Amino acid sequence: MIVQHLMQKKAMLLIPGLLVVGALLIVPIVWLFALSFVSEGRLSLEHYQRMFDDPTYVKSFAVTFQIAGTVTGLTILLGYPLCFWMLRLKPFWRGIALTCILIPFWTSLLVRSYAWLILLQRRGLVNNWLQSLGLTEEPLALMYNVTGTVIGMTHILLPFLVLPLFASMQRIDGDLMRAAAALGATPVFAFWRIFFPLSLPGLTAGGLLVFVLSIGYYVTPQLLGGGTTVMAGQLIQRNVELFSSWGAASAVSLVLLAIVLLLFWVMNRLVPLDHVFRG
Repeated sequence: MIVQHLMQKKAMLLIPGLLVVGALLIVPIVWLFALSFVSEGRLSLEHYQRMFDDPTYVKSFAVTFQIAGTVTGLTILLGYPLCFWMLRLKPFWRGIALTCILIPFWTSLLVRSYAWLILLQRRGLVNNWLQSLGLTEEPLALMYNVTGTVIGMTHILLPFLVLPLFASMQRIDGDLMRAAAALGATPVFAFWRIFFPLSLPGLTAGGLLVFVLSIGYYVTPQLLGGGTTVMAGQLIQRNVELFSSWGAASAVSLVLLAIVLLLFWVMNRLVPLDHVFRG
């Protein structure tokens, strides 16, 4: 009876938090859902039909997931070796390395995007260096396209992969690698059979975080894409600001949300997410 009474008290303490979540999350989603089915004051599927009839919408969604997948892959390729290297540093230098990774969080996203705008332009530092080294004869098109967008987003989102992955690596018992070496395993064999599988929860959590953040990105694609790289966030903004069509913007938002939830469901079938985030 005492345990049951304590459980009821704990449940009562959850009510304020649930009300706040409902007010800030569920109510707006329900409102967007209702708007997506209203056109000129009547119920209609016009906004959803337009997404299938207008190739602009299909192209925008394809570009969105292409960029999100590319950015996620690049952050994994860059972040995993970086975390593995930091794990072998002494505590002092490890703290310095983590500080350097956290520094971008102290700088405005807009400022970081403008910095890449300066670096990647035709007469920017990157093109000047490439030409001075004789690697290119003419400036490369690194801006106002998918390339510039991917470079800027990879730099900005890399810490979101590094932090959960490094935390996961730190929890791996170093004695396991030493035991494998004592039993005759080569460093490469021990890494792939022991260390890498144990680091997968952090890698999956970081990869999912980067992918979800990439899908909804707006500022960096707007600046570095130059209007030619239209992601879903920009499509929503155009529907609202240029066409004053909240219904169309709501439909795009809900389709995007449904696709993300479907991807999470598929991922959960392959790798249970409760194990990922608990690990």
